[in-house]
Amino acid sequence: MALSTSFSCVKLEALLLKCCSSSSSSSVLSSRPSNATIFGKNKRTLVQSQRGTIRCEASSASNIIVDPSNNATSVSALEQLKTSAADRYTKERASIVVIGLSVHTTPVEMREKLAIPEAEWPRAIGELCSLNHIEEAAVLSTCNRMEIYVVALSQHRGVKEVTEWMSKTSGIPVSELCQHQFLLYNKDATQHLFEVSAGLDSLVLGEGQILAQVKQVVKVGQGVNGFGRNISGLFKHAITVGKRVRTETNIAAGAVSVSSAAVELALMKLPEASQNTARMLVIGAGKMGKLVIKHLVAKGCTKMVVVNRTEERVAAIREELKEIEIIYKPLSEMLTCVGEADVVFTSTASENPLFLKDHVKDLPPASHEDGGHRLFIDISVPRNVGSCVSDIESVRVYNVDDLKEVVAANKEDRLRKAMEAQAIIGEESKQFEAWRDSLETVPTIKKLRAYAERVRVAELEKCLGKMGDDIPKKTRRAVDDLSRGIVNKLLHGPMQHLRCDGSDSRTLDETLENMHALNRMFSLETEIFVLEQKIRAKVEQNHGEI
Repeated sequence: MALSTSFSCVKLEALLLKCCSSSSSSSVLSSRPSNATIFGKNKRTLVQSQRGTIRCEASSASNIIVDPSNNATSVSALEQLKTSAADRYTKERASIVVIGLSVHTTPVEMREKLAIPEAEWPRAIGELCSLNHIEEAAVLSTCNRMEIYVVALSQHRGVKEVTEWMSKTSGIPVSELCQHQFLLYNKDATQHLFEVSAGLDSLVLGEGQILAQVKQVVKVGQGVNGFGRNISGLFKHAITVGKRVRTETNIAAGAVSVSSAAVELALMKLPEASQNTARMLVIGAGKMGKLVIKHLVAKGCTKMVVVNRTEERVAAIREELKEIEIIYKPLSEMLTCVGEADVVFTSTASENPLFLKDHVKDLPPASHEDGGHRLFIDISVPRNVGSCVSDIESVRVYNVDDLKEVVAANKEDRLRKAMEAQAIIGEESKQFEAWRDSLETVPTIKKLRAYAERVRVAELEKCLGKMGDDIPKKTRRAVDDLSRGIVNKLLHGPMQHLRCDGSDSRTLDETLENMHALNRMFSLETEIFVLEQKIRAKVEQNHGEI
């Protein structure tokens, strides 16, 4: 019997008592499929998993026979059922989960609704961590992907809560999100982020910009409550992986960013004879706009017009590229500039389209040397060019999804580089998982110290009680120090055998064996489980805020 209801504002005991009478349902979870491509396009494979559900031992609530003459037996059976479900639930290890929608699975129309500006990432982390089953969180939102990384105290409940949060913030129905999102857990989630950081999941293999965006997640997350040890460690390790892959392989050769792919796409669409004479216009002089300008220069362009809100950024670019003629125009002259351009690159942060059909339909035609078509290369998310502009016969509009054409070249070389990168990612994934496994000993260390401290304090009070009320402070302090010293020396050995950095699998296995042995010897597992404590606290906190 599966439990599918949310844990929101419900006591754990009441929820567990209800589990036997709730209707049967299945939790749809995802794992990395065996046929997943290197570039992640087939990641979204849904499978059935029992880890995400609570299953009662009894096949039906009706199997528990309530005999009025034997209430004790009936209660005992119910308590036994409740304990069994609680044991399974609270022993579930907190999972690293990624709920994602990327260029491989989701159209740009949906991604732009889900996009979260960098300035809003701390707010999003706070909202996510206020959910009942989410302990840590991070947001990776770029033009090609919107991915939420969380540490979930329960896999399927956490996914349900995050998906509902994404639906609420974007206005997209949950049913529609589920059609496009992919879900990955633990090792699969780790490997996915490492592939993203290495540029293996990008439209352009080895793209360098995504590594900078992963670094920004860490920079923004520092000091944010909810960007905790597991998620922080994951993203920091992903940065290491991204750097190592780019250093040890030739994966960054060629077009390695969205902006460079945009320039290559424009040149592919222009007649070869006019590639050096086409009139280029760049709208927006931010990071993406600057990269477009640099890639145009690298392809031989010596003159272009740049439209921006202010001239300051354009002047800085002009100073850097002194041999190139860069003409600045204000936003008020944007349409005039478009009418004089053959290729228009747009890369602004505007949340509303800059160009609609009515803006473009009456503009002068593009040069006949360029085929008479004006090209709009829109690399912004949300898009700067409305889809309706494509209806104009003399206009061709391309957005970030169309950059796939540029990636189609030299497939064999890409796969070779990707295989080299995958070998590195495999090594780094094992190291991260070992580090994360080593964290499992932390609760045991805390519980063992707490147990020893309780024993020390109890025996100290007995001793001081026998010594009378007029004990000098110096003597009291000496006895207290003596008891602390004895406990610390006794704990030194066990504590040393509970610590490792996760770099040596043999040492890690021994450490985990020591942890289980100490749990048994000192009955540390009889205390309330860590996950249960966390869930109780979060539910009570959220219930109090309503």
